[in-house]
Amino acid sequence: MSLYKIALTLVPGVGDVLIRQLVSYCGSPEAVFNAPPAKLLKIPGIGEVTARAVRQPTVLTEAERVLKQVEKLNARIFFYTDPDYPSRLRGLYDAPALMYYAGTADLNAPRMIGLVGTRQATDYGRRVTEEIVQAMQPYGATVVSGLAYGIDIAAHRASLACGLPTIAVMASGVDVIYPSQHQKTANEIGALGGLLTESRPGVKPDARLFPARNRIIAGLSDVVVVVEAAAKGGALITAEYANNYHREVFAVPGQLNQAFSLGCNKLIRENRAQIYTRPQDLIEAVRWDKPTDAPLHPRTAAPSLPLDVTEEESQILSLLRQTGDCHIDDLSWKSTIPMGQLAALLLNLEFRGFVRSLPGKKYQLV
Repeated sequence: MSLYKIALTLVPGVGDVLIRQLVSYCGSPEAVFNAPPAKLLKIPGIGEVTARAVRQPTVLTEAERVLKQVEKLNARIFFYTDPDYPSRLRGLYDAPALMYYAGTADLNAPRMIGLVGTRQATDYGRRVTEEIVQAMQPYGATVVSGLAYGIDIAAHRASLACGLPTIAVMASGVDVIYPSQHQKTANEIGALGGLLTESRPGVKPDARLFPARNRIIAGLSDVVVVVEAAAKGGALITAEYANNYHREVFAVPGQLNQAFSLGCNKLIRENRAQIYTRPQDLIEAVRWDKPTDAPLHPRTAAPSLPLDVTEEESQILSLLRQTGDCHIDDLSWKSTIPMGQLAALLLNLEFRGFVRSLPGKKYQLV
């Protein structure tokens, strides 16, 4: 089925909206490619050119190549109909139909915060970013940003230092780290968080992909904080998307007439962002009433997940990392893995020394 999901995104002239239209009328991605041209032409928005494009065998051939790349990278795909597709994105009018993901963090974590800002971050901006991330530690929030220079990379690195999961949303394939200077950090993010993109493997960053990337950051977040921003730029685009998606938006006020304070001050002045004065502003806005009971894993103590695990095993280990220990019934419900298959996977992981069983049918990471 993954083959047909990928193939839909490769059909020329078919975007996220048309993909949903096709699947809605045909019933499944596979059914789209098996549908006769006459049926396709009855679907609103589908003309002869698109109907012919769907029938081209080269689309499935290319999808096979992409699927092999995904498997080689030990990555996953999330189609909008999949149960584990990010729930915060599912209802958005312009959400990606399909995304590629390499990592272990839960994309449906209960608390997620977006931190964005200028690539030309000042010491002040980096300090505020670190302050915010540290304040999120007791709440176990997942930090979302874009892996760019400046505020973005400061947010990711602060999260790693605090042991918080962090998601890097990319404007390239999961195997194309941009900027390349952030490769080491990206590797660390893969162990404690994840790399997420709507671009298939091998795609290099392009100017048009960055605004699209920003909408994913906004959509994934419960609250978006613009730390520093010029009068124009990607951080302001992210804030605009966040407002459109009815997310909480904050901006950190800066010094008057400073180039990278202009954007934040403008957002506050135009009532498109609340003023950030302290971490508690964010906590109160999203009603995170109390810290999480989940244990924290600072960098000095956080074990990296093993590389030689299957997708299902990685999912189990990720859930156990988040919960500390978990009953097998809860693991089955959260992972959607059938109980019989889950029991076999847990037994295998226990034999390999990755998990241990506890009384009462509970499990935890070793």
